[in-house]
Amino acid sequence: MTFVSPLFLWALAAIAVPVIIHLFNFRKYKKVYFTNVKFLKELQQESKSKSRLKEILILAARCLAIACLVFAFSQPILPDKNNPVKNTGANAISLYIDNSFSMENVNKQGPLLELAKTHAKEVVKVFGNADKFQIITNDFEGRHQRFNTKEDALNLLDEIKVSSSVRNLDDVVRRQTDFLNNSGLANKKIYVFSDAQRSTFNLRTLSPDTLVKTTLIPLTANLVNNVYIDSCWFETPLQQVGFIQKLHAKIVNNGSNTIDVSSAKLFLNKQQIAIASFSLEANSIVEIKFTFECKQAGLNYGNIKIEDYPITFDDELFFAFSSKVNVSVALINGREQNMTNSFSSLFNNDSLFKFNAFSEQTIDYNAFKTSDVLILNQLAELSSGLVSELTKFTGKGGAVVIIPSQKSNITSYNPALASLKLPLLVSLDSAALKADKIDLTSGFYDGVFEKTEDRLNLPLVNKHYSLSKTSRSDFEPLLSLQNGDALLGRGRLNNAVLYLFSAPLNDNCTNFNKHALFVPTFYQVCFRCLRSTPLSYQVSSNVVINLKNEGGLSEQPPHIKKTDSTLDMIPELRTINNSLFLYTQRQITTPGFYQVDHLNTVLLPLAFNYSRKESNLAYYTNDELAKIISDKGWASVALLSDAQSDLSKQILQGAEGKTLWKLFIILALLFLTIEVALLRLLK
Repeated sequence: MTFVSPLFLWALAAIAVPVIIHLFNFRKYKKVYFTNVKFLKELQQESKSKSRLKEILILAARCLAIACLVFAFSQPILPDKNNPVKNTGANAISLYIDNSFSMENVNKQGPLLELAKTHAKEVVKVFGNADKFQIITNDFEGRHQRFNTKEDALNLLDEIKVSSSVRNLDDVVRRQTDFLNNSGLANKKIYVFSDAQRSTFNLRTLSPDTLVKTTLIPLTANLVNNVYIDSCWFETPLQQVGFIQKLHAKIVNNGSNTIDVSSAKLFLNKQQIAIASFSLEANSIVEIKFTFECKQAGLNYGNIKIEDYPITFDDELFFAFSSKVNVSVALINGREQNMTNSFSSLFNNDSLFKFNAFSEQTIDYNAFKTSDVLILNQLAELSSGLVSELTKFTGKGGAVVIIPSQKSNITSYNPALASLKLPLLVSLDSAALKADKIDLTSGFYDGVFEKTEDRLNLPLVNKHYSLSKTSRSDFEPLLSLQNGDALLGRGRLNNAVLYLFSAPLNDNCTNFNKHALFVPTFYQVCFRCLRSTPLSYQVSSNVVINLKNEGGLSEQPPHIKKTDSTLDMIPELRTINNSLFLYTQRQITTPGFYQVDHLNTVLLPLAFNYSRKESNLAYYTNDELAKIISDKGWASVALLSDAQSDLSKQILQGAEGKTLWKLFIILALLFLTIEVALLRLLK
C-alpha cells in the first residue's frame, strides 16, 4: 500500500492524546463510611472491572477513529500488480481521441466521437490541477505537441471535430510516447479512445514503452453496417469526345444487412447522365457499369452518388478526366528515307497525335522530353549519343520503336541493342517468308480482332534480320515468321517499353507498312504508352502528380486550384528523368474537383476523395484485444470497457491503483459511532 500524501501520517501522533487523557485522568473520590463495608468492597471491585473494560473499549474506538481519519487524508492506494509505473509526483497524461469518420457511428449513448470526448473529460477530472495534459487527434496539429492545464485540456476536448485524417494506432502511440518521454516527468500515462477498427487499430504491431502506462478504451457502436463506393474506372485508357464510354464502379456492403434494391447516380459536369440499380448481399461487393457518351471536349468532372446512413462520407466518389488527349510522337528517319512516308501519313492526319519528324542528321533531342513515342525508322547506325538519350527517355516511360535499315551497320547496332537489353542482329536473311503467328496471349492486340481465324492474311517478308537468342525472358515475340523468327518483339527497360522489328519497313523487304495490320500495330504502341492518369486522388496525403516536361513550367511553377476558387496552392515541384512531379504535401484536405493551372491554362483536371480505409467498420472486440495484450505479455497496457457504469472509477483505479480513502472515512465514522454507543449504553 502506498500513500498519495504521506506527510499526513505525522498526524498519527494525535493518537497519543486520548491515551494520555486515559492514563492521567485524575478524578477525586469522596469517602463515605458505612457500618458494614464487606459487601461494598465486593461491589466496588466488580464496578472497577466493568469501568476499566468500558474505558479500554472507548480508548480503542477513539484511537482507531483518529487513525482512520489520518489514513483517509493521506489517501492510501493499493497499487495495481500489473502497473509497474511508480505514481509519485505530477502526472504527464496524453489523451488520444480518434476523430476519424468511423467515429460518426452511434450507440445507445450517442455518436462515438461525443462519447469519446465525454470519457476523456472524465479522465482529466480524475487527475489534479498540478498534472499536465496532452490532447492529440488524427490531425497531428502543432497545438497537439504541447502540454495543457486541466482547464485548457477540457476546452480542447470540446473543440474536437470529425476529420478526414486516418492514423494507425502504432503511429499515434509512438508520437504520444516520444512527447511524454521528453516531458521530464517520471509518471507518464497514455489513454486511447477509439472504435478499434481492424483497418487502423494495429495493436499486434504496437511496441509499448514499459515505463509508460497505456490504457485502451474501445468504444462499440450498435451497428457496423456501411455501404460505400470504393472506386471507379474506365474500360478503355482513352476517353474521346463523341465516343461511348463505359465506366465501372465498385460498391461494397460492409454490414450484416442485405440491400435488396438501391441505386447509384452518375453526374458528369453537374448533370445527371445515368443511373444504375444494384442489390447487395451482406458483406459482399458488386460491380456496376454506366454507359454514356462523352460530349464535352477537354476537362470533364464527374461524381457517383449513393444513399446510406449513418456513415455518409464515402457515399460520393469524385473523378476527373480529359477527353482531349494528345500522344506526342517523334519520328527519326534514316538518311535514305523520305520525310513523307507511311508514318507521316498515319500521324499527321489524326488530331489525336502531336507529330514531329526529324532526319538522322538533324535530331532535336529536346523533343525527347515531351514525346511519348520515339520511332527510329531505318537508321544506318545508332550512335552512342543517341543511345544515351534513349536510355534517359526510358526513365520517364513511353515507348521506343527500333526499325533497322537494310544497310544497318551491325557493329554499331548491336552494342546499342545490348545496352537497351534487346536481342542482337545476326545477319540479313533474304528468304521470302510470311508472318503466320500472332501472340494473342500477350494482350498487345486486344480489341484489334473481333474474332480470330486460323488462316489470317498476314504480312509478307522478303528480307529480315535473324535475332540472336537472348537470356532475357522479358523479350516476347508479338509477330512471328514461318521459320519461328520474330518479326516484331517487345521488351522493357526502366519505365519504357521497347519494340524491335527484325525487317526494315520498306517495299523491298516487306509489305507490312501497307498492310492492314500496320495502323492497329502502331496505334497499340501509342495507346499503350499513355501514362495511366488516376481518375482521383486521396485527400490529406502527399499526392504525387506527374506532368509532361513542357517548356516554362520550371520557371513559372503551376498552381493547384479548386474549381470553386476556395483553394489556390503552389505545390512542391521536382524534375526527375525529364518528368515533372508535383507534391501536394497533405495540403488538400477537402474532397471535390481541382485543376493544375499554369499561367491561366489548365493542364490537368483533378479529383480528390476521402480515404476508403475508414469505410470498413469491422472492429476488434474487447475479448480479442484482451487476448492480444495477454499473448504479448504487456504489463504496461491495460484495457477498460466503456460498457460499465462507473468508468471514472475504472480510470482512477487504472491510474493510481485501488484507492482506499473512502473506506477509511467509513471506518472512522464507524468507530466514532461505537464510541458514542459505549458512552450512552454502558453505564
